[in-house]
Amino acid sequence: MNKLIVNIRNELRSYIQENNIKSLILGISGGIDSTLCAILAKPVCKELNIPLIGRSLPSSTNNKSENDRAKLIGERFCTEFKEVNINETFYRIYDICDDNHDVLPPESKDAILSGNMKARIRMILLYDLAGGNDGLVLSTDNYTEYLLGFWTLHGDVGDFGMIQSLWKTEVYDIVEWIRDNEFKDFSDIVFKEKEILSQVLTADATGGLGITSTDLDQIMPGWSGTSRNGYKIVDDRLKKYLVYNAGDLDDPVIHRYIRTKFKRKNPINISRDKIYIKS
Repeated sequence: MNKLIVNIRNELRSYIQENNIKSLILGISGGIDSTLCAILAKPVCKELNIPLIGRSLPSSTNNKSENDRAKLIGERFCTEFKEVNINETFYRIYDICDDNHDVLPPESKDAILSGNMKARIRMILLYDLAGGNDGLVLSTDNYTEYLLGFWTLHGDVGDFGMIQSLWKTEVYDIVEWIRDNEFKDFSDIVFKEKEILSQVLTADATGGLGITSTDLDQIMPGWSGTSRNGYKIVDDRLKKYLVYNAGDLDDPVIHRYIRTKFKRKNPINISRDKIYIKS
């Protein structure tokens, strides 16, 4: 596990140095993915003497526990941190797009449209911050989310993906390993940081978009256990399907993987050989 963490940090360090990056920008949700990005990036930024700029960008669909964790994470692991509520901006844009929306139940198309809008607003703010600080935006998506299309086109993106190739279960395992192995002294600061990571490891995984209460409500409806245990099942089903082509096509996990294929191919560009095909 230590070698894997060292490799990720080495890749980040090399990219920053090769491209003369002056800052890293991170959206912090209070969830485990952005938390891992923060704790992976912090020592690299400290070594290279560049800021890790964190932003929590909540709306009315984020619960208080998420916002509280995001604040704790940002203040502990980032060089600079602020919480900026996006509600006012969201409702202004929502009103402009009112013809596209209906008042429907929580898991409706309207809720998905609204959630995607929030993700895109957040990315606008993060990229504007990066532009003003000669920086890059860190991606907080993992491989499980990528395969399931559990992200927003032109919203949940970033310039550098430290964890994009990691299964969600690996994200949990790495955070736990870092908690138990990198924070070894008994100072009050280290104790607080370990406590924060423990909170993140046991918290329900939520997207903060208001579509459903937890990620697993969308990915594996009916799941009632912990998010960590639920993602173990999700990852196992995906691996069996991808490696052995084994699995029930009606399984919500496999069905979601198949129906979100278009996202993984975006954008679709017509190749030159098809444009210039001879009739």
